Amino acid sequence: MSTADRTVVRGGLVVTAADEMHADVLIEGGRIAALAAHDSDTAAGWTAGTVIDATGKYVIPGGVDGHTHMQMPFGGTTASDTFETGTRAAAWGGTTTVVDFAIQGVGASLRAGLDAWHAKADAQCAIDYGFHMIVADVNDKTLAEMDTLVEEGVTSFKMFMAYPGVFYSDDGQILRAMQRASGNGGLVMMHAENGIAIDVLVQQALAAGKTDPRYHGEVRHALLEAEATHRAVQLARVAGSPLYVVHVSAEQAVAELAAARDLGLPVFGETCPQYLFLSTDNLAEPDFEGAKYVCSTPLRPREHQAALWRGLRTDDLQVVSTDHCPFCFSGQKEMGRGDFSKIPNGMPGVEHRMDLLHQAVVDGHITRRRWIDIACAAPARMFGLYPRKGTIAPGADADVVVYDPHAEQTLSASTHHMNVDYSAYEGRRLTGRVETVLSRGVPVIEQQAYVGRAGHGQYTPRGICQYL
Repeated sequence: MSTADRTVVRGGLVVTAADEMHADVLIEGGRIAALAAHDSDTAAGWTAGTVIDATGKYVIPGGVDGHTHMQMPFGGTTASDTFETGTRAAAWGGTTTVVDFAIQGVGASLRAGLDAWHAKADAQCAIDYGFHMIVADVNDKTLAEMDTLVEEGVTSFKMFMAYPGVFYSDDGQILRAMQRASGNGGLVMMHAENGIAIDVLVQQALAAGKTDPRYHGEVRHALLEAEATHRAVQLARVAGSPLYVVHVSAEQAVAELAAARDLGLPVFGETCPQYLFLSTDNLAEPDFEGAKYVCSTPLRPREHQAALWRGLRTDDLQVVSTDHCPFCFSGQKEMGRGDFSKIPNGMPGVEHRMDLLHQAVVDGHITRRRWIDIACAAPARMFGLYPRKGTIAPGADADVVVYDPHAEQTLSASTHHMNVDYSAYEGRRLTGRVETVLSRGVPVIEQQAYVGRAGHGQYTPRGICQYL
C-alpha cells in the first residue's frame, strides 16, 4: 500500500475499555494496522499521506449505539430523523456504528420487515449500521424465521411487554421466542413494562382529568417496570435463554437485574443518558414543555439516578444506548395536548451520548475506561461486533475519534445536527468535545466540520452475543 493511502494519528492518549497508552495509531486499508509508543523508533518510522495531530487529546474507538429508531412509525407519526440525518448526527457526536430496529408487522413475516428497513437505510447512512428485529407476531413461521435471521447476522430480537395492540406479546409468546433463541444463539431484548396494567392506569388518569405530560410518568409506575423485569428474567430462566433488558430506568428494575446476575444468569441491561441526567422534574415543566421528555420507560424521580450510576460501576448494567427516537415538539409531540397518552413516545439523543458520558467522567461517576466500555466495547460485544468495532487494536475497523477532553460546549437545538426542533439538554454545559471522526479510516468529521457522505456507511451483519 502506498504511503499516500495511509493515515497516522500522532501524539494522543489512546483510551480503550482495557487500557490507556500514549501511542500513535497507524491506519491502512480502513483498518488499524499497528499501535506504537510515541517515542518509539517504530512510530518514528511510519510515513503516511495523512497525519492527524492528537497531541493533548484522547484517541478513542468510535461509539457503538445499540438502540436507535430512525424513521420509525409510531403513534400516528414517524420519527423525525431519517437514516441520513440520524447517522450524520451520530457521527457529529463520535458514534460510528448504530444498531437500529427493523419492525415485523402483525400478520407479516420477519423478512418483510427486515427488507423494508434495508430499503430505508440503503445508501443513506454516513456511518456503519446493523439491525435488530422487533418480533410483534409470534407464530410457528416467525419462530422458524428467527433461525434464518441469526445465520444472516441479525442476531437479536426485541419483544414488548408494553403497548398492547401495537407490539405487545403475552408471556406465552415471549416464552416461545426465548426457547427459540436458546437454540439458535439469538439474544432476546425486552421492553419490560407491564403494559396491561399501565393501560388501566392511563384510562383512570384521563377519566380523572389528569391529562398533562407529567402523568405519563406516574401511570408507568416504577414497580410495573420492576415486575416486568422480574417476569422476563424468570421466563428466560425457564427457556434457558439469555436476556437483555432495554432502557432500564428504575432503581427497583436494576435490583431485579442485579439479583439475576448474582445467580450467574446470562442477564444484561442497558440504560440511557435521559435516565442518568433528566428526571420527572422535566416531565412536569409547564406549558406542555414536559411533552418533550415523554418516552417509555419514562423519566423517573431524581433519586433513581444514583442506582443507575451504581449499576454501571458494578456492571449490573453493561451498556448505555440512546433509544434515539425523536419527534418534533411542533406538530408531533403536540398531538398529545389534552391527552398525554397521544404524545409520541421518544426522545432525541444519538448526537450527545458520548459527550454526556464524558461529562460523567469529569463529574466522577465513572472512569475513562468505563466510559469507553459502556459506550463502545460492551455494546460491540453484546451485539456481536467486537473486536471489529468498539476498540482500537490491530485488525479492528479504523473507527477512530480524536476527542478534546478540555473543550467546552453548550448543548442547544440551535447548534445540534439531529432533525428535531428541540434539545432535551438545552443550555447544558459540558466539558469534552469530538474533534475528528474516522469511519473505516475515512474522515466523516474533520476539525468539527462534516466531510462525510450518505452511503459511506455499510450494513454490518453481526455475530451472536459475545458475553455468552
